[in-house]
Amino acid sequence: MTAPVFVTDPGHLTAAPGERVTLSGPEGRHAVSVRRLHAGEEVVLTDGEGTAVVGTVTAVEGKDRLEVTVARRVEEPPPAPRITVVQALPKGDRGELAVETMTEAGVDAIVPWAASRCVTQWKAERGAKALAKWRATAREAGKQARRLRFPDVADLMTTRQVADLLSGAAFAGVLHEEGSAPLASAPLPERGEIVLVVGPEGGVAPEELAAFETAGAGAYRLGPTVLRTSTAGVAATALLLGRTGRWS
Repeated sequence: MTAPVFVTDPGHLTAAPGERVTLSGPEGRHAVSVRRLHAGEEVVLTDGEGTAVVGTVTAVEGKDRLEVTVARRVEEPPPAPRITVVQALPKGDRGELAVETMTEAGVDAIVPWAASRCVTQWKAERGAKALAKWRATAREAGKQARRLRFPDVADLMTTRQVADLLSGAAFAGVLHEEGSAPLASAPLPERGEIVLVVGPEGGVAPEELAAFETAGAGAYRLGPTVLRTSTAGVAATALLLGRTGRWS
């Protein structure tokens, strides 16, 4: 099994091979009290933005602190092409499920979208708490998947803001059951950003689809079945990762 990943401050990632760094706080507690790591085990410390150190646990102190001797530093380059999924707000905790599975698959950014047909609406304090949950889910799923770059989870966007995002993409698409072309054969760029919109359970409204088409986004279908909004994003992400060679 690959070494577990823990998040730490960028300042800890400047250590040279042979030097020691300390993991403490919540991440240290998780490593010591939950994972029960011992001296001699390998760990990875990352900032979640592509920089990491790989090392060996040298000492464990108390319930929330361990010392790691650095073996090597790792710099993971930005992915190309970058894959962003615009996710309409699902009902209940299915939003966190969508974030978790897309993160595990390898999506680079997730944009919450307040579509007109969304049953769930993020407003005021409730919206702030929901966004914080999405971001925490992406962070934990990134660690579980042994990622060094965690996906960005943007602030909630309106349809107009999503259209602006689509207009600047190297490839823009909307998943739609009546799409005229399969996503599996869409022409994809080698670089730049791929932005794909996943609509709500009630579907993308005609006026939203028109706005996205004006921004340059075509309508694409995944396959013969209709997926739920919480699973369509991970299926599309997996397809794009395979087609772009990032899963090679």
